[in-house]
Amino acid sequence: MTSSFEDLLPSTERALLHRIAVAQTEGRAPSFVAGVVREGRTVWFGSRSCVDGHAPDAETQFRIGSITKVFTAVLVMRLRDEGLIGLDDPLEKHLKGTGVGEVTIAQLLGHSAGLAAESPAPWWERTPGTTRPELADVLGERPRVHPAGRLFHYSNPGYTLLGSLVEAVRGVSWEEALRTEILEPLGLDRTSVRPVAPHAGGWAVHPWADVMLPEPLEDLGLMAPAGVLWSTVGDLCRFAAFLAEGDDRVLRRATVEEMRVPAVPPAPGDAEWGYGLGLQLLRQGGRTLVGHTGSLPGFVAGLWVSVEDGLAAVALANATSGPLPSAVAVDLVRIVAEAEPRIPEPWRPLPEAEVDEELLALTGPWYWGTYAYGLRVGPGRGVVLEPLRGAGRRATFRALPEGGWSGLDGYYQGETLRVVRRPDGTVSHLDLGSFVFTREPYEQGDAVPGGVDEAGWRGLQQARRGEARCFT
Repeated sequence: MTSSFEDLLPSTERALLHRIAVAQTEGRAPSFVAGVVREGRTVWFGSRSCVDGHAPDAETQFRIGSITKVFTAVLVMRLRDEGLIGLDDPLEKHLKGTGVGEVTIAQLLGHSAGLAAESPAPWWERTPGTTRPELADVLGERPRVHPAGRLFHYSNPGYTLLGSLVEAVRGVSWEEALRTEILEPLGLDRTSVRPVAPHAGGWAVHPWADVMLPEPLEDLGLMAPAGVLWSTVGDLCRFAAFLAEGDDRVLRRATVEEMRVPAVPPAPGDAEWGYGLGLQLLRQGGRTLVGHTGSLPGFVAGLWVSVEDGLAAVALANATSGPLPSAVAVDLVRIVAEAEPRIPEPWRPLPEAEVDEELLALTGPWYWGTYAYGLRVGPGRGVVLEPLRGAGRRATFRALPEGGWSGLDGYYQGETLRVVRRPDGTVSHLDLGSFVFTREPYEQGDAVPGGVDEAGWRGLQQARRGEARCFT
């Protein structure tokens, strides 16, 4: 069963359907559903089922496991944006008595707090939440297995702490905060803590025979913020569009972009995989993807967004193992991006209100030593500084209200670029984190640190005659 939209070519739609059909067949999933978002709108949905005529639709709930963590992270970032917490705050400042209160909120979001991956036995995913009524039961006697801030170590208990943090600061349950602050504003009416019909049942498929066994559907209690949610392809496609562009009713775009920045270096051997503030990061086939995977007994899920391509994909299955929705979602993005690449917006001049003669006068070549760079104007009075030839550090900058610009990416992210003027008001040079950029390379009288040799530039013979020079 499939339903599609006119935006995609028939050949693209068939390629998408083929991909999920292969996943359902080879992964031996009772059912498999997927959707694709382009430029913020769902443009394709497909599903396959082992029961003829009973394939789930885009509003059928599946359990999404750790994709729940992204929702929890959004709630935490809302607290930060409102000034109620700081990402560098120790947990103890807002949530007392955990025993690990020295770890920071940012470390918990990025899984670098050094906490254990799981709560103590019995396995929390297959036991009632009442088994762990207190945070001490979730953390156990040895909650820390690594020094805080040193490396990435995925931690489900860490997101339990973040859910409890939300409750402590908001004064309402995590579930209520989720509903009023994310689900209702974004119109995610089919996302919930408990299953609401129609929903899929969770199944385990025998590894060596084509037979199935129902999986238990446990209430996770305090562990809910780490992986409790049920959702649909329709809702998750809308959520993926939010993760691409932001929504001022929930999180502004700049904060969503901040969540996509790697929080810690990748582990050895994981150069193409990382983690931001609640979002998994993936570099595959020259494409950068952000999103999350999820699994609980009976269900597996994947959600990936390619901001550059304007695409996102969601894939869900109701099997404990076998199908790989995460890999399928990546492939769905790739299929559309390669078959129907994004058409760029037409070039347009800047709005008249953004034309600034003083800023235009700064454009053109600048030199850091003998490295040649070009400065050009970006949108919103921002600027771009990029090497004109050879290797170099390219960076984009946003304008600051007080003057100057702040780096947005690369080596200069967070660094300040400013114009330094002479006493008469003319431009002397650009200062970028103490690096001096001048209009000419090593011009006499310019503000070059260490000064410029008075003899100036010279040719080969003059250089050989230099009294204090060693030339070979």
